[in-house]
Amino acid sequence: MPRFSRNASYILTVLLLATACTGQSDTGATDDPNAETTITFWHGWSAPAEVKAVQENVDRFEKAHPNIKVKVVGNINDDKLNQALRAGGSKGPDVVSSFTTSNIGTFCSSGAFLDLKPFIEKSKLDLEAIIPKPMLEYTQFEGTRCALPLLGDAYGLYYNKDAFEKAGIEQPPKTWSEFTEVAKKLTKPKGDSYEQLGFMPNYHGYETVVDHYMSQWDHAYFDADGKSNIAKDPAFADMLTYQKKLVDELGGYARLEKYRNTFGDEWGAEHPFHTGQVAMQLDGEWRLGMAKDAGVGFEIGTAPLPVADDEVDEYGKGFLSGTIMGIAPQSQKKNAAWELVKYMTTDTEAVVAFANAIRNVPSTYAALKSPDLKTDPAFKTFLDIAQHPESNTPPASVNGSAYQLTLQDLGYRYESGKVKDLKAALRKTAAQIDRDIEQAK
Repeated sequence: MPRFSRNASYILTVLLLATACTGQSDTGATDDPNAETTITFWHGWSAPAEVKAVQENVDRFEKAHPNIKVKVVGNINDDKLNQALRAGGSKGPDVVSSFTTSNIGTFCSSGAFLDLKPFIEKSKLDLEAIIPKPMLEYTQFEGTRCALPLLGDAYGLYYNKDAFEKAGIEQPPKTWSEFTEVAKKLTKPKGDSYEQLGFMPNYHGYETVVDHYMSQWDHAYFDADGKSNIAKDPAFADMLTYQKKLVDELGGYARLEKYRNTFGDEWGAEHPFHTGQVAMQLDGEWRLGMAKDAGVGFEIGTAPLPVADDEVDEYGKGFLSGTIMGIAPQSQKKNAAWELVKYMTTDTEAVVAFANAIRNVPSTYAALKSPDLKTDPAFKTFLDIAQHPESNTPPASVNGSAYQLTLQDLGYRYESGKVKDLKAALRKTAAQIDRDIEQAK
């Protein structure tokens, strides 16, 4: 399930953590990894099946490392994690994980997560040969690698094959122009609402946020000097303009928002894609399992999201994120902690088994190609997206996802008609992003 936090209060917590640290903590580790010891691993999974899968992976680790016992603590959100890392002490975790890839810049630059470089070098790991490039990128910041990826999420397009057949649509759209036409064909108005909506484009819709859209345009959030590039790179205006036009052509912001308010919970059986309220959905690989559990009454198709009309040669790419895993800087058992991190993130058997259990995308090349990986044509779509050379994720920043939230706020105001001059608004937003980053530094 997606773990990409967008909570403003959480951003504040992370920034407070940054001020409480003074650069990277000492990475020296003096404990004997071959000695009998017990380490503590904190993670955020809470669903019974997920918790069971984590424990099974830890059991495999303990079998391979009989001298190291692991105390597993689940359902730890990022607020609890940050409080523990600030407090330190022997009762805190040794190994930590987070679902918030967008805050890797803060984690690495503040010392909240330990620099893993000495451990990686000692273990002689060639990470570029082991892990796909986008996943390597979202686990480091400005040369400091403070985490490794623990499975990933790849975003693509889900579509109702039955609805496609009824509308005479033979294949999923590859460009955004094609997507508009398909979405319109699939839309069935009913009074001031809808019997069926082709696609929910609004930014408050499930997963239809700015950075997920932007992944399908060639773009650069920052220039070579680290300044916000959103007002200079035409891709941002192009995407925002396209989305606004799609909103208008599917019925307008107010009408769509009214319909959106009838949707069931994103993580429940009454998700609008499950119920047939929408015929297409932007989502991650986890939706396959959730739709199956919900007992949907139609055949599901999956495909990459469309790309910009002049970038059709890049079709197949998508947005990537995932879980990150590292070591608490206060740990007194760093070498033992590294053995667990290394095992869970790079051991092919461990990665494949965990991916099979929770139906997330494996985070190593070997696991992605393993014959033991349970897959099918629908799931393979997301495996291919994860390995596409143009798949991407927003770059890390010292203030985490704050710059994305600022841009997202512009998106809300533009789609609703509150912003009339997009270019001027982009310039103002870029200036705000630069001020926020400078203040965070």
